[in-house]
Amino acid sequence: MKLKSINPFSGEVTAEFDPLPYEECWEAVLRGRDAFGKWRKLDVSDRVRPVAKLASIFRRNKEEYARIIAVEMGKPIRAGITEIEKCARLCDYYHENAEAFLQGEVVETGAVKSYVVFDPLGVILGIMPWKFPFWQVVRWAVPTLAAGNVCLLKHASNVPLTALRMEKIFRQAGFPEYVFQSLLIGSQSAEQLIETDLIEGVSLTGSVAAGLKVGSIAGKYLKKVVLELGGSDPFIVFEDADLQKAARAAVRSRMANAGQSCIAAKRLIVMESIADAFREKFIDALNDLRIGDPMDESTDLGPVAKLEIMEDLQRQLDDAVKKGARVDLGPKPPDQGFFFQPAVLTDLTEDMLVVREEVFGPVAPVIKAGSEEEMIRIANETELGLGAAIWTRDISKAQRLARVIDAGFVAINGIVKSDTRLPFGGVKKSGFGRELSHYGLKEFVNIKTITVGP
Repeated sequence: MKLKSINPFSGEVTAEFDPLPYEECWEAVLRGRDAFGKWRKLDVSDRVRPVAKLASIFRRNKEEYARIIAVEMGKPIRAGITEIEKCARLCDYYHENAEAFLQGEVVETGAVKSYVVFDPLGVILGIMPWKFPFWQVVRWAVPTLAAGNVCLLKHASNVPLTALRMEKIFRQAGFPEYVFQSLLIGSQSAEQLIETDLIEGVSLTGSVAAGLKVGSIAGKYLKKVVLELGGSDPFIVFEDADLQKAARAAVRSRMANAGQSCIAAKRLIVMESIADAFREKFIDALNDLRIGDPMDESTDLGPVAKLEIMEDLQRQLDDAVKKGARVDLGPKPPDQGFFFQPAVLTDLTEDMLVVREEVFGPVAPVIKAGSEEEMIRIANETELGLGAAIWTRDISKAQRLARVIDAGFVAINGIVKSDTRLPFGGVKKSGFGRELSHYGLKEFVNIKTITVGP
Protein backbone atom coordinates (compact mmCIF):
# COMPACT_ATOMS: atom_id res chain seq x y z
CA MET A 1 0.00 0.00 0.00
CA LYS A 2 1.37 3.41 -0.99
CA LEU A 3 2.22 6.04 1.60
CA LYS A 4 0.13 9.10 0.76
CA SER A 5 0.48 12.71 1.79
CA ILE A 6 -3.08 14.09 1.81
CA ASN A 7 -3.79 17.78 2.37
CA PRO A 8 -6.43 17.85 5.17
CA PHE A 9 -7.77 21.23 3.99
CA SER A 10 -8.26 20.39 0.31
CA GLY A 11 -8.50 16.62 0.59
CA GLU A 12 -6.06 16.31 -2.33
CA VAL A 13 -3.23 13.80 -2.52
CA THR A 14 -0.07 15.92 -2.73
CA ALA A 15 2.44 13.07 -2.95
CA GLU A 16 2.61 9.30 -2.73
CA PHE A 17 5.42 6.81 -2.30
CA ASP A 18 5.96 3.08 -2.46
CA PRO A 19 7.09 1.69 0.90
CA LEU A 20 10.73 0.72 1.08
CA PRO A 21 11.20 -3.04 0.53
CA TYR A 22 12.35 -4.83 3.65
CA GLU A 23 15.63 -5.83 2.02
CA GLU A 24 16.48 -2.13 1.64
CA CYS A 25 15.45 -1.51 5.25
CA TRP A 26 17.94 -4.13 6.34
CA GLU A 27 20.64 -2.49 4.26
CA ALA A 28 19.83 0.82 6.00
CA VAL A 29 20.28 -0.88 9.37
CA LEU A 30 23.66 -2.23 8.29
CA ARG A 31 24.72 1.21 7.08
CA GLY A 32 23.58 2.69 10.38
CA ARG A 33 25.51 0.09 12.34
CA ASP A 34 28.65 0.85 10.35
CA ALA A 35 28.17 4.60 10.91
CA PHE A 36 27.71 3.96 14.65
CA GLY A 37 31.19 2.44 14.87
CA LYS A 38 32.69 5.78 13.84
CA TRP A 39 30.15 8.15 15.45
CA ARG A 40 30.42 6.69 18.95
CA LYS A 41 34.22 7.29 19.01
CA LEU A 42 33.84 11.05 18.65
CA ASP A 43 34.02 13.28 21.70
CA VAL A 44 30.63 14.62 22.81
CA SER A 45 31.81 18.10 21.83
CA ASP A 46 32.25 16.87 18.26
CA ARG A 47 28.90 15.07 18.21
CA VAL A 48 26.99 18.20 19.26
CA ARG A 49 28.78 20.51 16.83
CA PRO A 50 26.23 19.86 14.04
CA VAL A 51 23.39 20.42 16.54
CA ALA A 52 24.23 24.14 16.57
CA LYS A 53 23.92 24.27 12.79
CA LEU A 54 20.67 22.30 13.03
CA ALA A 55 19.24 25.08 15.20
CA SER A 56 20.30 27.66 12.64
CA ILE A 57 18.68 25.72 9.79
CA PHE A 58 15.39 25.50 11.69
CA ARG A 59 15.35 29.22 12.40
CA ARG A 60 16.28 30.17 8.85
CA ASN A 61 13.65 27.94 7.20
CA LYS A 62 10.83 27.99 9.75
CA GLU A 63 8.21 29.38 7.35
CA GLU A 64 9.03 26.76 4.72
CA TYR A 65 8.87 23.91 7.22
CA ALA A 66 5.63 25.27 8.71
CA ARG A 67 4.08 25.13 5.23
CA ILE A 68 5.07 21.47 4.92
CA ILE A 69 3.37 20.78 8.26
CA ALA A 70 0.22 22.63 7.19
CA VAL A 71 -0.02 20.74 3.90
CA GLU A 72 0.58 17.32 5.43
CA MET A 73 -1.41 17.42 8.68
CA GLY A 74 -3.34 20.69 8.76
CA LYS A 75 -1.62 22.64 11.54
CA PRO A 76 -2.18 26.42 11.17
CA ILE A 77 0.90 28.14 9.80
CA ARG A 78 1.50 30.26 12.92
CA ALA A 79 1.45 27.16 15.13
CA GLY A 80 3.79 25.41 12.70
CA ILE A 81 6.31 28.24 12.97
CA THR A 82 6.10 27.97 16.77
CA GLU A 83 6.81 24.24 16.49
CA ILE A 84 9.93 24.83 14.40
CA GLU A 85 11.16 27.54 16.78
CA LYS A 86 10.78 25.06 19.63
CA CYS A 87 12.94 22.59 17.69
CA ALA A 88 15.64 25.23 17.43
CA ARG A 89 15.53 25.92 21.17
CA LEU A 90 15.93 22.21 21.90
CA CYS A 91 19.01 22.13 19.69
CA ASP A 92 20.44 25.10 21.61
CA TYR A 93 19.83 23.31 24.91
CA TYR A 94 21.60 20.08 24.02
CA HIS A 95 24.40 21.85 22.21
CA GLU A 96 25.09 23.81 25.38
CA ASN A 97 24.49 21.05 27.95
CA ALA A 98 24.98 17.55 26.52
CA GLU A 99 28.71 17.44 27.18
CA ALA A 100 28.23 18.25 30.88
CA PHE A 101 25.28 15.83 31.20
CA LEU A 102 27.37 12.96 29.79
CA GLN A 103 30.41 13.54 31.98
CA GLY A 104 31.46 10.48 33.98
CA GLU A 105 30.48 10.47 37.65
CA VAL A 106 33.04 9.58 40.30
CA VAL A 107 31.63 7.70 43.31
CA GLU A 108 33.60 7.24 46.51
CA THR A 109 33.83 3.55 47.50
CA GLY A 110 36.48 1.29 48.98
CA ALA A 111 38.14 0.96 45.59
CA VAL A 112 41.03 3.09 44.37
CA LYS A 113 38.57 4.60 41.93
CA SER A 114 34.91 3.99 41.14
CA TYR A 115 33.07 5.84 38.44
CA VAL A 116 30.08 5.71 36.11
CA VAL A 117 30.19 6.38 32.38
CA PHE A 118 27.44 6.68 29.77
CA ASP A 119 28.11 4.64 26.64
CA PRO A 120 25.82 4.69 23.59
CA LEU A 121 23.84 1.57 22.71
CA GLY A 122 23.84 1.56 18.90
CA VAL A 123 21.10 1.85 16.29
CA ILE A 124 17.89 3.29 17.77
CA LEU A 125 14.57 3.08 15.90
CA GLY A 126 12.21 6.03 16.35
CA ILE A 127 8.54 5.47 15.52
CA MET A 128 7.10 8.96 15.47
CA PRO A 129 3.59 10.46 15.06
CA TRP A 130 2.18 13.14 12.76
CA LYS A 131 0.80 15.39 15.54
CA PHE A 132 3.93 17.54 15.91
CA PRO A 133 5.81 16.07 12.97
CA PHE A 134 9.05 18.05 13.36
CA TRP A 135 9.15 18.53 17.13
CA GLN A 136 8.55 14.93 18.12
CA VAL A 137 11.30 13.70 15.81
CA VAL A 138 13.78 16.32 16.98
CA ARG A 139 13.14 15.79 20.69
CA TRP A 140 13.95 12.08 20.23
CA ALA A 141 16.75 12.31 17.69
CA VAL A 142 18.94 15.14 18.98
CA PRO A 143 19.64 13.74 22.48
CA THR A 144 19.87 10.21 21.09
CA LEU A 145 22.52 11.32 18.59
CA ALA A 146 24.34 13.46 21.16
CA ALA A 147 24.68 10.37 23.37
CA GLY A 148 26.53 8.65 20.50
CA ASN A 149 23.77 6.51 19.00
CA VAL A 150 22.55 6.57 15.42
CA CYS A 151 18.89 7.00 14.44
CA LEU A 152 16.49 5.28 12.08
CA LEU A 153 13.21 7.17 11.70
CA LYS A 154 9.94 5.47 10.85
CA HIS A 155 7.61 8.45 10.65
CA ALA A 156 3.81 8.34 10.47
CA SER A 157 2.56 7.13 7.10
CA ASN A 158 0.63 10.36 6.38
CA VAL A 159 3.69 12.66 6.63
CA PRO A 160 6.23 11.17 4.18
CA LEU A 161 7.31 14.60 2.91
CA THR A 162 8.26 15.58 6.46
CA ALA A 163 10.14 12.31 6.95
CA LEU A 164 12.24 12.84 3.83
CA ARG A 165 12.89 16.48 4.69
CA MET A 166 14.08 15.54 8.18
CA GLU A 167 16.85 13.32 6.77
CA LYS A 168 17.89 16.11 4.42
CA ILE A 169 18.02 18.65 7.26
CA PHE A 170 20.22 16.45 9.46
CA ARG A 171 22.65 15.88 6.59
CA GLN A 172 22.66 19.60 5.80
CA ALA A 173 23.54 20.32 9.42
CA GLY A 174 26.68 18.23 9.11
CA PHE A 175 25.75 14.89 10.67
CA PRO A 176 27.71 12.13 8.92
CA GLU A 177 25.99 10.02 6.29
CA TYR A 178 23.75 7.25 7.70
CA VAL A 179 23.85 8.61 11.26
CA PHE A 180 20.24 9.73 10.74
CA GLN A 181 18.10 7.90 8.16
CA SER A 182 14.39 8.12 7.32
CA LEU A 183 12.69 4.91 6.23
CA LEU A 184 9.38 5.15 4.38
CA ILE A 185 7.93 1.92 5.74
CA GLY A 186 4.76 0.56 7.27
CA SER A 187 4.17 -0.88 10.74
CA GLN A 188 4.93 -4.46 9.74
CA SER A 189 8.42 -3.62 8.51
CA ALA A 190 9.07 -1.60 11.67
CA GLU A 191 8.08 -4.58 13.79
CA GLN A 192 10.43 -6.83 11.81
CA LEU A 193 13.27 -4.38 12.38
CA ILE A 194 12.72 -4.43 16.15
CA GLU A 195 13.21 -8.20 16.06
CA THR A 196 16.67 -7.89 14.49
CA ASP A 197 19.85 -8.08 16.53
CA LEU A 198 21.18 -4.78 15.16
CA ILE A 199 18.40 -2.58 16.58
CA GLU A 200 19.37 -1.80 20.18
CA GLY A 201 16.42 0.33 21.25
CA VAL A 202 13.06 1.77 20.24
CA SER A 203 11.36 5.06 21.00
CA LEU A 204 7.65 5.23 20.17
CA THR A 205 5.25 8.13 20.45
CA GLY A 206 1.79 6.94 19.50
CA SER A 207 -1.40 5.24 20.59
CA VAL A 208 -1.81 2.81 23.47
CA ALA A 209 -2.47 0.03 20.94
CA ALA A 210 0.78 0.80 19.14
CA GLY A 211 2.62 0.93 22.45
CA LEU A 212 1.30 -2.48 23.50
CA LYS A 213 2.41 -3.96 20.18
CA VAL A 214 5.87 -2.38 20.07
CA GLY A 215 6.45 -2.89 23.79
CA SER A 216 5.62 -6.58 23.58
CA ILE A 217 8.02 -7.14 20.66
CA ALA A 218 10.78 -5.12 22.32
CA GLY A 219 10.25 -7.03 25.55
CA LYS A 220 10.41 -10.39 23.77
CA TYR A 221 13.80 -9.48 22.32
CA LEU A 222 15.02 -7.59 25.42
CA LYS A 223 15.32 -4.21 23.68
CA LYS A 224 15.35 -0.93 25.57
CA VAL A 225 12.15 0.97 24.80
CA VAL A 226 10.67 4.39 25.60
CA LEU A 227 6.91 4.76 25.13
CA GLU A 228 5.02 8.07 25.10
CA LEU A 229 1.41 7.09 24.49
CA GLY A 230 -2.05 8.62 24.81
CA GLY A 231 -3.44 10.91 27.44
CA SER A 232 -6.79 11.77 28.96
CA ASP A 233 -5.52 14.74 30.92
CA PRO A 234 -7.76 16.22 33.63
CA PHE A 235 -8.05 20.01 33.85
CA ILE A 236 -9.27 20.65 37.41
CA VAL A 237 -10.91 23.97 38.31
CA PHE A 238 -11.72 24.90 41.93
CA GLU A 239 -14.16 27.62 43.10
CA ASP A 240 -11.40 30.07 43.96
CA ALA A 241 -9.72 29.89 40.54
CA ASP A 242 -9.54 32.88 38.24
CA LEU A 243 -12.30 31.61 35.95
CA GLN A 244 -11.50 33.94 33.07
CA LYS A 245 -7.87 32.84 32.95
CA ALA A 246 -8.75 29.20 33.57
CA ALA A 247 -11.35 29.13 30.78
CA ARG A 248 -9.03 30.74 28.25
CA ALA A 249 -6.19 28.40 29.23
CA ALA A 250 -8.54 25.44 28.90
CA VAL A 251 -9.46 26.52 25.36
CA ARG A 252 -5.78 26.89 24.43
CA SER A 253 -5.00 23.47 25.79
CA ARG A 254 -8.08 21.62 24.52
CA MET A 255 -8.06 23.16 21.02
CA ALA A 256 -4.30 23.20 20.37
CA ASN A 257 -3.51 21.32 17.18
CA ALA A 258 -7.29 20.99 16.58
CA GLY A 259 -7.46 18.97 19.80
CA GLN A 260 -5.00 16.40 18.45
CA SER A 261 -2.49 16.41 21.26
CA CYS A 262 -1.78 13.76 23.88
CA ILE A 263 -1.30 16.47 26.52
CA ALA A 264 -4.42 18.48 25.67
CA ALA A 265 -6.93 19.13 28.45
CA LYS A 266 -9.18 16.18 27.62
CA ARG A 267 -11.52 16.24 30.67
CA LEU A 268 -12.48 19.57 32.23
CA ILE A 269 -13.36 18.70 35.84
CA VAL A 270 -15.04 21.71 37.44
CA MET A 271 -16.48 22.28 40.90
CA GLU A 272 -20.26 22.14 40.60
CA SER A 273 -20.88 25.59 42.10
CA ILE A 274 -18.97 27.31 39.27
CA ALA A 275 -19.54 24.84 36.43
CA ASP A 276 -22.11 26.94 34.57
CA ALA A 277 -20.03 30.12 34.83
CA PHE A 278 -16.94 28.25 33.64
CA ARG A 279 -18.83 26.74 30.69
CA GLU A 280 -20.03 30.16 29.56
CA LYS A 281 -16.54 31.66 29.72
CA PHE A 282 -15.11 28.63 27.93
CA ILE A 283 -17.66 28.96 25.10
CA ASP A 284 -16.96 32.70 24.80
CA ALA A 285 -13.23 32.03 24.49
CA LEU A 286 -13.86 29.18 22.05
CA ASN A 287 -15.93 31.41 19.78
CA ASP A 288 -13.08 33.91 19.63
CA LEU A 289 -11.04 31.36 17.67
CA ARG A 290 -10.85 31.64 13.90
CA ILE A 291 -11.31 28.31 12.15
CA GLY A 292 -10.28 27.84 8.54
CA ASP A 293 -7.43 27.51 6.06
CA PRO A 294 -4.22 26.54 7.90
CA MET A 295 -2.20 28.58 5.37
CA ASP A 296 -3.98 31.76 6.51
CA GLU A 297 -1.90 33.44 9.22
CA SER A 298 -5.07 34.55 11.04
CA THR A 299 -6.29 30.96 11.49
CA ASP A 300 -6.27 29.57 15.03
CA LEU A 301 -7.95 26.22 14.39
CA GLY A 302 -7.37 24.08 11.32
CA PRO A 303 -8.73 20.74 10.13
CA VAL A 304 -8.01 17.44 11.81
CA ALA A 305 -5.37 15.38 10.07
CA LYS A 306 -7.40 12.44 8.80
CA LEU A 307 -10.93 11.51 7.79
CA GLU A 308 -10.85 8.63 10.30
CA ILE A 309 -10.43 11.11 13.16
CA MET A 310 -13.62 12.91 12.12
CA GLU A 311 -15.48 9.61 12.07
CA ASP A 312 -14.22 8.64 15.53
CA LEU A 313 -15.15 12.03 16.99
CA GLN A 314 -18.63 11.78 15.52
CA ARG A 315 -19.05 8.33 17.07
CA GLN A 316 -18.14 9.69 20.50
CA LEU A 317 -20.35 12.76 20.10
CA ASP A 318 -23.36 10.73 18.93
CA ASP A 319 -22.97 8.44 21.92
CA ALA A 320 -22.97 11.39 24.32
CA VAL A 321 -26.05 12.98 22.74
CA LYS A 322 -27.91 9.65 22.78
CA LYS A 323 -27.20 9.34 26.51
CA GLY A 324 -28.42 12.86 27.32
CA ALA A 325 -25.45 15.21 27.04
CA ARG A 326 -25.93 18.89 26.28
CA VAL A 327 -23.94 20.13 23.28
CA ASP A 328 -22.84 23.72 22.64
CA LEU A 329 -21.12 24.23 19.30
CA GLY A 330 -18.18 26.52 18.62
CA PRO A 331 -17.19 28.39 15.45
CA LYS A 332 -18.53 26.94 12.20
CA PRO A 333 -15.86 25.42 9.92
CA PRO A 334 -15.59 25.77 6.14
CA ASP A 335 -17.58 23.42 3.92
CA GLN A 336 -14.47 21.52 2.80
CA GLY A 337 -11.63 19.49 4.18
CA PHE A 338 -11.37 17.39 7.32
CA PHE A 339 -12.98 19.86 9.72
CA PHE A 340 -14.86 18.91 12.86
CA GLN A 341 -16.89 21.68 14.45
CA PRO A 342 -15.70 22.35 18.01
CA ALA A 343 -18.15 21.24 20.68
CA VAL A 344 -18.57 21.67 24.44
CA LEU A 345 -20.39 18.86 26.26
CA THR A 346 -22.08 19.08 29.65
CA ASP A 347 -24.60 16.98 31.63
CA LEU A 348 -22.27 14.03 31.30
CA THR A 349 -22.45 10.56 32.82
CA GLU A 350 -19.59 8.16 33.45
CA ASP A 351 -20.80 5.65 30.85
CA MET A 352 -20.36 8.10 27.95
CA LEU A 353 -17.50 7.47 25.53
CA VAL A 354 -16.28 11.08 25.82
CA VAL A 355 -15.63 10.39 29.51
CA ARG A 356 -14.28 6.84 29.21
CA GLU A 357 -12.11 7.21 26.07
CA GLU A 358 -9.42 9.59 24.90
CA VAL A 359 -11.09 12.27 22.75
CA PHE A 360 -8.61 13.21 20.03
CA GLY A 361 -10.09 16.33 18.51
CA PRO A 362 -11.86 19.65 19.27
CA VAL A 363 -14.48 18.26 21.68
CA ALA A 364 -14.45 19.44 25.30
CA PRO A 365 -16.30 17.46 28.01
CA VAL A 366 -17.07 19.57 31.12
CA ILE A 367 -17.56 17.25 34.12
CA LYS A 368 -19.08 18.55 37.36
CA ALA A 369 -17.74 17.47 40.75
CA GLY A 370 -19.08 18.16 44.23
CA SER A 371 -15.91 17.92 46.31
CA GLU A 372 -12.14 17.83 46.21
CA GLU A 373 -12.22 14.08 46.78
CA GLU A 374 -14.57 13.55 43.85
CA MET A 375 -12.37 15.68 41.58
CA ILE A 376 -9.31 13.56 42.35
CA ARG A 377 -11.28 10.33 41.94
CA ILE A 378 -12.50 11.41 38.50
CA ALA A 379 -9.05 12.65 37.53
CA ASN A 380 -7.45 9.31 38.36
CA GLU A 381 -10.30 7.17 37.02
CA THR A 382 -8.58 6.49 33.71
CA GLU A 383 -6.06 3.97 32.42
CA LEU A 384 -3.94 6.88 31.18
CA GLY A 385 -1.63 9.17 33.12
CA LEU A 386 0.26 11.67 31.00
CA GLY A 387 -0.50 15.16 32.33
CA ALA A 388 -2.90 17.16 34.50
CA ALA A 389 -3.66 20.78 35.39
CA ILE A 390 -4.98 22.26 38.63
CA TRP A 391 -6.47 25.75 38.85
CA THR A 392 -6.80 27.35 42.28
CA ARG A 393 -5.43 30.29 44.25
CA ASP A 394 -4.51 27.90 47.08
CA ILE A 395 -1.04 26.87 45.91
CA SER A 396 -0.37 24.70 48.97
CA LYS A 397 -3.50 22.68 48.24
CA ALA A 398 -2.59 22.40 44.57
CA GLN A 399 0.91 21.14 45.38
CA ARG A 400 -0.54 18.58 47.79
CA LEU A 401 -3.01 17.32 45.19
CA ALA A 402 -0.34 17.25 42.48
CA ARG A 403 1.37 14.45 44.42
CA VAL A 404 -1.73 12.21 44.41
CA ILE A 405 -2.72 12.68 40.77
CA ASP A 406 -1.52 9.81 38.60
CA ALA A 407 0.38 11.70 35.91
CA GLY A 408 3.91 12.36 34.73
CA PHE A 409 3.39 16.15 34.62
CA VAL A 410 1.14 18.44 36.67
CA ALA A 411 0.74 22.13 35.83
CA ILE A 412 -0.61 24.45 38.53
CA ASN A 413 -2.46 27.49 37.16
CA GLY A 414 -1.07 26.68 33.73
CA ILE A 415 -1.34 24.12 30.96
CA VAL A 416 0.66 20.98 30.31
CA LYS A 417 3.34 21.61 27.70
CA SER A 418 6.70 19.99 27.14
CA ASP A 419 9.83 21.97 27.99
CA THR A 420 13.27 20.82 26.88
CA ARG A 421 14.64 21.50 30.36
CA LEU A 422 12.11 19.21 32.09
CA PRO A 423 11.59 15.44 31.80
CA PHE A 424 8.47 14.45 29.88
CA GLY A 425 6.52 11.18 29.94
CA GLY A 426 3.67 9.36 31.60
CA VAL A 427 2.55 6.55 33.87
CA LYS A 428 0.00 3.74 33.57
CA LYS A 429 -0.94 3.17 29.91
CA SER A 430 0.49 6.54 28.91
CA GLY A 431 3.82 4.75 28.74
CA PHE A 432 7.18 4.76 30.48
CA GLY A 433 10.61 6.27 30.13
CA ARG A 434 11.30 9.97 29.78
CA GLU A 435 12.20 12.36 27.00
CA LEU A 436 13.92 15.76 27.29
CA SER A 437 16.14 17.14 30.06
CA HIS A 438 19.21 15.13 31.10
CA TYR A 439 16.86 12.23 31.90
CA GLY A 440 15.89 11.83 28.24
CA LEU A 441 19.51 12.13 27.13
CA LYS A 442 20.36 9.04 29.20
CA GLU A 443 17.51 6.77 28.12
CA PHE A 444 19.50 5.12 25.33
CA VAL A 445 22.86 4.68 27.04
CA ASN A 446 24.60 1.92 28.91
CA ILE A 447 25.06 3.31 32.42
CA LYS A 448 28.34 1.51 32.99
CA THR A 449 30.13 1.13 36.33
CA ILE A 450 33.93 0.92 36.35
CA THR A 451 36.05 0.24 39.43
CA VAL A 452 39.80 0.20 39.92
CA GLY A 453 41.00 -2.17 42.63
CA PRO A 454 43.87 -1.63 45.06
